[in-house]
Amino acid sequence: MKKEVEFSPLSGYVALLVIFLLVVPSILAIIFMKMLWTIPILIIGLIGLPGLVIVNPNESSVLTLFGKYKGSIRENGFWWVNPLFIRKKISLRARNLDSEPIKVNDKIGNPVMIGVVLVWKVRETYKAAFEVDDYVHFVDIQSEAAIRKLAGHYPYDNFEVEEADLTLRSGGEEVNSVLESEISERLTIAGIEVIEARINYIAYAQEIAGAMLKRQQATAIVAARAKIVEGAVGMVEMALEMLDEKNVVDLDDEKKATMVSNLMVVLTSDKDVSPIVNTGNIY
Repeated sequence: MKKEVEFSPLSGYVALLVIFLLVVPSILAIIFMKMLWTIPILIIGLIGLPGLVIVNPNESSVLTLFGKYKGSIRENGFWWVNPLFIRKKISLRARNLDSEPIKVNDKIGNPVMIGVVLVWKVRETYKAAFEVDDYVHFVDIQSEAAIRKLAGHYPYDNFEVEEADLTLRSGGEEVNSVLESEISERLTIAGIEVIEARINYIAYAQEIAGAMLKRQQATAIVAARAKIVEGAVGMVEMALEMLDEKNVVDLDDEKKATMVSNLMVVLTSDKDVSPIVNTGNIY
């Protein structure tokens, strides 16, 4: 596989001066002095004119001659090259790819929507120009393929895979690092350097989003109720211990059971409880 070769062009200012000295005097000699023998000199000067090339900052020009790669001009400025060279300009500037969210399946088959932001630039102009047909389109397609592969390795969340240490939703920098490595590996063939790649959008697909939201809400409610019950049991235990220590009232097992039942209803109810005050002896 060939690699990029830096081409050293001639100064465009010197070449422009030479072309001027060949063309202008020849035209004047033909018009005013009828010196037709200067026509070949004029033609030579005009042939050299297309060899002038301008390379802007963070830009390169890939040169080929009759299908053979001759090198790349990476230094910005005004240059002159062989007029027969075919030139293809390639930008070396950093570019952003803000992909639209695409539907993929996570590790357990749930459809999710993932979008990424990719910052990239051309590192080797030879590969970008000749190893792939359209390197910009190549970046788009391979980025999507990397997203699909990444999603297949991790679950969206650990609801169904509780032992999963790394998920798409909570993986953060670790998942982004895996994504960046995967995209970099795929884009190496095109001479592309990945500066940064990260997930900027992730959500369940529309067809299951409602069900998953209910599931998350149910999980949160169960966790909250468990915490409430745990606290209520502790409060009931503390109340019984304090009644025994201070000898406020002598309760047998049946009365303790009734008291525990009433306290648990009051402490764990999700609505305000309306107590019934007993003014007599119910026993």
